[in-house]
Amino acid sequence: MFPVKRLSVVGVGAAMMLSSAAAMSAELNIYSARHYDSDEQLYSMFTERTGIEVNILQGNSDQLIERIEREGAASPADILLTVDAGVLHRAETKGLFAPAESEVLMSRLPETFRDPDNLWFGFSQRVRVVYYDTERYSEPPLSRYEELADDRFEGEICIRSSSNIYNQSLIAAFIDIYGEEETEAWSAGLMDNLARSPQGGDTDQIRALAAGECSIAVGNHYYWVRLSLSDDPADRAVAERAGVIFPNQEDRGTHSNIAGAGMVANAPNPESAVAFLEFLASDEAQRLFSMGNNEFPVVEGVEPVEAIQPWVELKTDPLNVSRLGENNPAAVRLMDRVGWR
Repeated sequence: MFPVKRLSVVGVGAAMMLSSAAAMSAELNIYSARHYDSDEQLYSMFTERTGIEVNILQGNSDQLIERIEREGAASPADILLTVDAGVLHRAETKGLFAPAESEVLMSRLPETFRDPDNLWFGFSQRVRVVYYDTERYSEPPLSRYEELADDRFEGEICIRSSSNIYNQSLIAAFIDIYGEEETEAWSAGLMDNLARSPQGGDTDQIRALAAGECSIAVGNHYYWVRLSLSDDPADRAVAERAGVIFPNQEDRGTHSNIAGAGMVANAPNPESAVAFLEFLASDEAQRLFSMGNNEFPVVEGVEPVEAIQPWVELKTDPLNVSRLGENNPAAVRLMDRVGWR
């Protein structure tokens, strides 16, 4: 059992116009796979503006999805808040979401970052980058993901396992772009270039690079940001050694994904649920939501946190993130065929 956390009214800010404000209940139950201090500020601000008390149940994505399934029609969950379009799509295929019809969400959120049937929505953007050892290479040794399979990088690459949803989503994007046959050939070439067996998390890949175990690594951008902002000089030294490449800036753009949320199918407080989703699309909430993990806001014109402002002009792949979930089963099978463990 996960503890339910009741938040008091603490936030500040002027009242926000919400299209669903007319018939909201007095509470909202959020099942969240996010664990950031800034999220508490989000919930408090929402309560301040609407009078709706927010109840939080935390766990990892798989735990929360399994729990909603088990609870069925009796589930108290109004909102499932999690990361990666692949995870959101998995919940969608289990019938866990209901469409949230909202002019606010349609107008505020780019089509790229929302489910075509309005079952879930992305509220921050994360990108999968390539790191390189600045002591090995005086300048970036590649500019495209496709080059990771070049034999010139044999024995140089660190990457985490195929069970990781971030890697699954990257392969799912490749399948959409190139088809399964070409993506499988590329994935096999990537496996041939590994410096070690896939292991650890994204931060571990950067640390391995700094330790000289590999000279190229793949990971999400915010793991490097965390190291660069750490109070530990050793962490900052790791970040300083790792150069950051945003691949494919000259063509389709860097692979991107989301953190997002959807209204649960049997939500007991649907009006409050829609109001909360609309709130997450507000300028103030966008700043707080993205601040928690140094991610990019998805609403145009909202300034990102200082640490990632140098990358504000980043070009990202316009592929609708729902395709990452739709292609996930094929991606998992493909990774297994090439021996990506």
